[in-house]
Amino acid sequence: MSKVITLANQKGGVGKTTTALNLGIGLVNEGKKVLLIDTDPQASLTIALGWQQPDELQTTLSDIMEKIINDEILAKNEGILKHKEGIDLMPSSIALSGVENILVNAMNRERILRSYISQISDDYDYIIIDSMPSLGMLTVNALSASDQVIIPSQPNFLSAKGLELLLRTISKVKRQINPNLTIGGILLTMVDKRANFTRGMIDLMKTQYGETIKVFDTEIPISVRAAETTAVGKSIFTHDKNSKVSIAYQSFAQEVMSEERRIKEHKTQQSR
Repeated sequence: MSKVITLANQKGGVGKTTTALNLGIGLVNEGKKVLLIDTDPQASLTIALGWQQPDELQTTLSDIMEKIINDEILAKNEGILKHKEGIDLMPSSIALSGVENILVNAMNRERILRSYISQISDDYDYIIIDSMPSLGMLTVNALSASDQVIIPSQPNFLSAKGLELLLRTISKVKRQINPNLTIGGILLTMVDKRANFTRGMIDLMKTQYGETIKVFDTEIPISVRAAETTAVGKSIFTHDKNSKVSIAYQSFAQEVMSEERRIKEHKTQQSR
């Protein structure tokens, strides 16, 4: 079965979608089969991968979730798009905002996305979910369906302050819905090491969270070229393959894989 990872942060503008895209393709570069799921009605991930008119797509995540809510059968690979860089995508569209309202009265409303993923998980090594910048029902669905949550965060005061609410939500989902959910770690994004304030915030975040939550060794540097990728429908590896950002994201993908191997080895030792 696949490893399911949600990228979550209720604060917008922290590089969450860029991280979902480039982590996914970084894992593809390591020989892994990867599916990205866009759970944001704004469809930022879908657009970033080159589908500029997501509302015109025949099938998106809203259609899939409505079928599951209505107990309808899904066709094999229904709605999944193939990107030229070797990654698969379950796209989003504005229609997903309507599904969030439907979920309020749905049976097992927190587990609709989990039900979908259970039908396709054997086809992938990793499933990466890009969540919306809120802590609503769609984000709860993403956390309910996941093995792990990774938190992209800028090293600044507002991002650090916003982590507390997200951590409480994750803790609540773990207690009430998904006891297997773990926090994979905090990924620092848009890092400008030239600024003394940035270096101070990094030290503060590592001090505040480092004892209980992993802060990834990899830091994603700030880059105009990285921001451009969402407009050209490519990953940073294709758009600027020799940049510091592409090297950092490949390192991050390797770090995610290394952490998974460590966890598996630890579980194996405990079972002996």
